[in-house]
Amino acid sequence: MAAIHRVSAVIFDLDGTLLDTERATRDVLKEFLGTYGKVPDEVKEERRLGMTHRESTTGIILDYGLPLTVEEYSEAIYPLYMKRWQRANPLPGVKRLLKHLHRNGVPLALASNSIRRNIDHKILKLGELKDCFSVVLGGDQVPHGKPSPDIFLEAAKRLGVHPSSCLVIEDSLVGAQGAKASGAKVVAVPSHQSQRQCYSSADLILYSLLDFHPELWGLPPFDDRIQGALPMEPLLSNAQIGDAMLNNTHMIVAGEHTYDSIPDQISGIFFGWAKLEAYGVSKAVVSIGWDLSVRNAERAMRVCFLDSRCKAITAEPLELLLIGYIRMLQSMENISQALSITDEDKATARDALDLLAFSEYAKAKNALDFPALSEYTEPRNGRLLA
Repeated sequence: MAAIHRVSAVIFDLDGTLLDTERATRDVLKEFLGTYGKVPDEVKEERRLGMTHRESTTGIILDYGLPLTVEEYSEAIYPLYMKRWQRANPLPGVKRLLKHLHRNGVPLALASNSIRRNIDHKILKLGELKDCFSVVLGGDQVPHGKPSPDIFLEAAKRLGVHPSSCLVIEDSLVGAQGAKASGAKVVAVPSHQSQRQCYSSADLILYSLLDFHPELWGLPPFDDRIQGALPMEPLLSNAQIGDAMLNNTHMIVAGEHTYDSIPDQISGIFFGWAKLEAYGVSKAVVSIGWDLSVRNAERAMRVCFLDSRCKAITAEPLELLLIGYIRMLQSMENISQALSITDEDKATARDALDLLAFSEYAKAKNALDFPALSEYTEPRNGRLLA
């Protein structure tokens, strides 16, 4: 696979790119505005994605007529954010990518529009991986925040490389615009799928970092796939069985908390274990995608039970533990076709779940006692696969 452009350093955004902080803090503004008898405007808040702290705060105060200064607002809402940041986990593919690049000596920087004080709290959720970054910059450490290129130019300067030799990985539109203006190459992993068409300036648009291929940028390739399967941190979900399709495949009907631990930046073919009350636990393949044909992009999921005895009843509760990734979906123009699970997908999943690399979760078939679930999610709708 030929390289698109050879880079010598990688600059990452933080919120929505490395950490799932945006989902973790999604209700903070609603809770805060509720004390003033107001509710958030979804359109306005979506446009604020990626803004600097001061720009966002100033806009909120003006838009909702809050009787506060920027400093008073920041001081009042800060404890709410601090509490929610503790729930934000690294997004799928993040740990794998950071470890790989650091192990291969690729210089890394973190450049976020968040103020430095907040960054220092958030990156604690990366554990030891926070030490992979030789440069960490906040929006309050440069003259202008994104979409200005200032923060990327400063990051490149501190890394000792030319901006054109940098690859920037971003989730927000303002971040992608600022990175492009700096002369860097840009990989966008949008947080809001409905905005994907707005990222035309990016060199590449992904759904998740699980689909990132370092060799496209002249970086050392991954070598951690096992017979076509990629181990990953578990994703948990509760849902219901929907309409039956062919070969033990069913639509999945989402409930209120189905996507609590499945980030918005997730799409593709996954595998793991599925639990049904009538049949117990089965190996399963799950396709997850986004229906972009509707005004507000909607999730879509299918599950294929690899146990031939599973003939699920429509509306029966379903519990899923996804522990591996196979591939990205094909074109999303036809979501039904894109979600199709092939015989090759089934064979890969069936074989992978018997491999030693996935043995940590093999107890799913019997004890249904998954290790350290609290590391990955805090389910709010009862026990998952317990």
